[in-house]
Amino acid sequence: MFYQSKYNSPIGELYITADEDSLLSVSFSSKENEISSENDIIKNTKKQLDEYFSRRRKIFDLPLNPTGTEFQKKVWAELIKIPYGQKRTYKEIAFLVGNPKAVRAVGSANNKNPIAIIIPCHRVIGSNGNLIGYRGGLDKKQILLNIET
Repeated sequence: MFYQSKYNSPIGELYITADEDSLLSVSFSSKENEISSENDIIKNTKKQLDEYFSRRRKIFDLPLNPTGTEFQKKVWAELIKIPYGQKRTYKEIAFLVGNPKAVRAVGSANNKNPIAIIIPCHRVIGSNGNLIGYRGGLDKKQILLNIET
């Protein structure tokens, strides 16, 4: 069974999806026509997001199960390692996943990250220090980075 609930955050509405065992997505758009129900994972996700947005949480502690290719999962695993308040470049992430030339593929994996904020793709920037790409919009990416400074 899947559970989905809406969460009103400082950066707009987020939609949280979970199954009985893990968090599946935190997204900027709903994949369902109707918001159904919550379980303990969704309740805990909302609690931890509240703490994050109020600057009381720096590390999320949730069971994650993002769906993606092996390469995407490698990228997302590296993103989780980026400490709160720090940034990495797409090039640095490509190097860390063992393919220094895969900068665009890292960008694509970031774009397909199903668990926004919790898997912190907002912490990845261009080599020149500029904000580049964010599914939720660059304005939201900047807000998230500001929360962490």
